Amino acid sequence: MRQRLWLLLAAQLAVVCGSSVLQQTPAYIQVQTNKMAMLSCEAKISLGNMRIYWLRQRQAPSSDSHHEFLALWDSTKGTVHGEEVEQEKIAVFRDASRFILNLTSVKPEDSGTYFCMIIGSPELTFGKGTQLSVVDFLPTTAQPTKKSTPKKRVCRLPRPATQKGPLCSPITLGLLVAGVLVLLVSLGVAIHLYCRRRRARLRFIKQPQGEGISGILVPRCLHGNYSNTATLQKLLSPWILKT
Repeated sequence: MRQRLWLLLAAQLAVVCGSSVLQQTPAYIQVQTNKMAMLSCEAKISLGNMRIYWLRQRQAPSSDSHHEFLALWDSTKGTVHGEEVEQEKIAVFRDASRFILNLTSVKPEDSGTYFCMIIGSPELTFGKGTQLSVVDFLPTTAQPTKKSTPKKRVCRLPRPATQKGPLCSPITLGLLVAGVLVLLVSLGVAIHLYCRRRRARLRFIKQPQGEGISGILVPRCLHGNYSNTATLQKLLSPWILKT
């Protein structure tokens, strides 16, 4: 009893500074209400029969904060609990060079900073501590924001507009009409020239001074030179118009 009172007094008076001899993990842990929390303290030196103590500081370090003795681990006795501690909730066990503090069915009032400690002669060596936070609901993990990939713009050719109404515009109709008129005029000119040529042949052949040869009128200029009818017919066959 006196040893435990001295231990609590020494813990309150000692300047708690982290040591590389005792390494505590994790530095911070958040646990949901009624779940289990496991705190680890690893010794970097050979302890032999030296005991490992676990203390709890319920409040943030201040003038009125205090350390509460929870339990110790003894190589022969195992877990030795402190006074006014729920023994069914706290257990300490060893795993090689690590000493595990196991807390079950944690409550919000169990929140605080937990230290492991060894007692030397005469100094006290503390770990850097593990901060335990007990909450009713764990915060949900924020999903990483997905970067939106900009869509590539595809250049599209403009679609031809659907033509509505009459297919032929006034200009097209005008060109068609003009083409038809040109064709008609060309045809009329061709017919007129043909008729003129035909009348010219008739006037050439039918001259009033000629004499008839077998129903064919022969120009006067040819009549005096050719008295033979057959010879004249053969000579004038391209120019004869039979009546």
